[in-house]
Amino acid sequence: MKLRTCALLMSLALPQLALAHQAGDVFVRAGSATVRPTEGSDNVMGMGGFSVSNDTQLGLTLTWMATDHLGVELLAATPFRHKVGLGPTGNLATVRQLPPTLMAQYYFLDSNSAVRPYVGVGINYTIFYDAKFNQTGRDAGLSDLSVKDSWGAAGQVGLDYQINRDWMLNASLWYMDIDTEVKFKAGGVQKNIDTRIDPWVFFFGVGYRF
Repeated sequence: MKLRTCALLMSLALPQLALAHQAGDVFVRAGSATVRPTEGSDNVMGMGGFSVSNDTQLGLTLTWMATDHLGVELLAATPFRHKVGLGPTGNLATVRQLPPTLMAQYYFLDSNSAVRPYVGVGINYTIFYDAKFNQTGRDAGLSDLSVKDSWGAAGQVGLDYQINRDWMLNASLWYMDIDTEVKFKAGGVQKNIDTRIDPWVFFFGVGYRF
């Protein structure tokens, strides 16, 4: 009798996990997203290339499972703010950016697994705005800063750990191909500098399935 009771309890518990990451599921993840640029640029006025600082913001993803193994994910975040430096002059400017990214994903293992590693490939569109020189940059005779928006490829690897039927933990690593053009005036002379940002994005958060 006790054996039958245990078997019944186990049969009731197992479907709770088996419902995770199935076709038709929609879930959101929220957590910390840290952007770490691997920047490079053309030589700027003989002082080397631009440097771009890291920044951490709230990251959000929305995922729809087309099948038990194939998902489509949209990445969003609160605006990232980066300090831009140049050689011995230090930080000269700040710029904000939003990097919405659409991914096609493949989830390994099956839908009753508590651990679901996945990979994704997709496209990134980075919007730059509020670019401006600080006092150091203005004192150096720099003005009229602008940064061109960017289209590029993106890739990711990630891992979900299912806590229960609705909640999960997530860790993922993104790479984004972000190439842009930085425009400004130095002493009234127009400068156009091709710049590569190409960041790694580290995401740690929790997810909830609707």
